[in-house]
Amino acid sequence: MFRLAVLGALGGASASGMCGPKEPPLPGIMGGKDKPKIILGQDGDGANAYLGVPPESDFDVAGIGHDIAHGLKEVCDIDIITAEMRWGDCWDNGAIGAGLAAGEVHGCMTYTHTHGARTRWMEFSDGILSNNKPAGLIVRLDANGNPMYNGASDLNGLKVVDVVGWAPTADTLALVENKCTKSRFTGFTIVNPTVSTGNANQDALTTLMNGDADAMWVYADQAKNYQCTDGMTPNWDCTMWAGFGTTFAYIQTGLFGHAKGGTTLAMSKKGSGLASILNPCIALFKETKSYYDICVKHDMVASCFQNSHFPAGDNTTLVYETPTDQLTTTCAQGYCPCPAV
Repeated sequence: MFRLAVLGALGGASASGMCGPKEPPLPGIMGGKDKPKIILGQDGDGANAYLGVPPESDFDVAGIGHDIAHGLKEVCDIDIITAEMRWGDCWDNGAIGAGLAAGEVHGCMTYTHTHGARTRWMEFSDGILSNNKPAGLIVRLDANGNPMYNGASDLNGLKVVDVVGWAPTADTLALVENKCTKSRFTGFTIVNPTVSTGNANQDALTTLMNGDADAMWVYADQAKNYQCTDGMTPNWDCTMWAGFGTTFAYIQTGLFGHAKGGTTLAMSKKGSGLASILNPCIALFKETKSYYDICVKHDMVASCFQNSHFPAGDNTTLVYETPTDQLTTTCAQGYCPCPAV
């Protein structure tokens, strides 16, 4: 199979014909001799970025980003190393994380390319998933299953808890449109979680459910992703997340204004040049059957870029991608429609 000779990050010559670094240098790390050696980090606490268990792996980092990163070796002359790294060491509370700033890895995997702070601080590779990772707003439900605040709320005077270190970032809530009123949200206060469990999504939901916030700004599919199933080793409160549709629900979903692009393979320091190394390989790999197989493995076919190996004709819009004013679900299903006018 044709394999691309990746251009060196610092010299512009092909990796196989260039003396010197083939990738951005990292302290304490021996660089690639004949080809780029790229080290990418991820945490292990998510539905699509986790610690694999046998037979998938012997508790190594795993997930769709990990699999696509190693898949690049199929189309490019490149070494890929994936390492465990806390999300907070990649991106933390509106700024580059300490670990990425210190050069512990070249980049962090599966970050969404958002507007605002991330674009000011970071460089992003091309996407490995399409821009269909919408945001949403979660609120508590009362004893009768009704939302404490409905989709017509502009959030004025309310406290909205941020999932620190995750997209959608706190600064992008002001950029999205309320799908029920067609106006932007205004007059709200972003607050940080009041608890610390080591899992940012858990911290935010606990803060909401404790009454320390009125709403939670979060990915529109996160509540679905945090439902516990057999074989998982979650580091979150399965019982609390099982309240999806009974104790909490989304009042806004299908919000896309926060993102410039979809989920990327690598987020790195601005000016690192990492994207110029990875992007040609990503483009080639997204055309392979291996890419399709990885999307199937992780149940992400609907979110992947279609190529000739994907079945034709399935353009189903998932519920969390659907704007609130087009929902036919109920709060009991986790996604409240716009209130009747």
